[in-house]
Amino acid sequence: MAVPKKKTSKGKRNQRHATWKGKAAIAAQKALSIGKAVLSGRAQGFVYPVAEEEGDEA
Repeated sequence: MAVPKKKTSKGKRNQRHATWKGKAAIAAQKALSIGKAVLSGRAQGFVYPVAEEEGDEA
C-alpha cells in the first residue's frame, strides 16, 4: 500500500486550511455583492430570471 513518507507539519496543514477558507470567504463576499445588486436593481451583466405571472392565456 502507498504510505506517506513523512508527516505533514502543522504549519503546512494550517497554510492549506487558510487558503481554502480564504477562497470560500471571497466567493461568499462576491455572492452577497451580486445578491445585493440584484435586489436593488443595479445588476449589470447578470441574468436574473424573473417569474412571469400566469394569468391570461388565450
